[in-house]
Amino acid sequence: MHAAPLRRGALRTVALAIAATLVVTGSIAAASTARPSNRAKPTIVLVHGAWADGSSWSKVTERLQSAGYDVRVPPNNLRGVARDAADLANFVRSVPGPVVLVGHSYGGMAITNAATGNPQVKALVYVNALIPDLGDTLVGMTHPPSVFAQDPANVLDFVPYTDAPEGALDTYVKSSVFGDAFASRGLPRRVVAQLAASQRPLSTQVFDEPSGAPAWRDIASWAVVGQHDRIIPIADQVAMAERAGAHVVKVDAPHLSMLTHDRAVVHVIERAAQSR
Repeated sequence: MHAAPLRRGALRTVALAIAATLVVTGSIAAASTARPSNRAKPTIVLVHGAWADGSSWSKVTERLQSAGYDVRVPPNNLRGVARDAADLANFVRSVPGPVVLVGHSYGGMAITNAATGNPQVKALVYVNALIPDLGDTLVGMTHPPSVFAQDPANVLDFVPYTDAPEGALDTYVKSSVFGDAFASRGLPRRVVAQLAASQRPLSTQVFDEPSGAPAWRDIASWAVVGQHDRIIPIADQVAMAERAGAHVVKVDAPHLSMLTHDRAVVHVIERAAQSR
């Protein structure tokens, strides 16, 4: 007497279960055809320059993270060109997947050497940076009207450090020079004072050490050029960028463009990250 209703109820239950399975399967299929997740984006490795530390990338880091990028800001030890590049190369190899290497100022020398022969690095971005060729040195790439194209004793303080190579010393930019050199415009005085107080020293070992084979010969590169840079004059930045075949973007910025024009710098990094 109750068999038919029971059968109808069982059939209804099976039908609902099949429908639910189809919905879940359809959702999985849709997800598989959606745009790639953030994991498909390359990791952005930001490398600071001399007399600085990773905090100089704070604004850029925040913007890139908000856009879904994995961002790493390892210390640049500022001990010597070959050593700094080797340390950076080891760090890059510890990062899974493709990498975009971004260097500011002397950080440009580090990324140029660290990325050589590493297919993991898909792009190089130079931000107000040195872009050396084989055999170039820091001193040799410093030309007038750079603030540093003069007697080093006028602009630097020298301090001994433990286990230094023979004759090597740590250098700090004089506080009386720092503001006009690094941020002649665009940053509040209190911020400049903080940067000057917290600067990380550069060893004189770096000054005359030649750069190795440049990675930009095989890796696409971009260059953000600050038009009011008093450390690396704009003419030098453009000449080095053109020699490297870099995509050049000029910004109305001083040497610390990643702090004064972080939005523009991030835009260039994203262009490099999205390139093929």
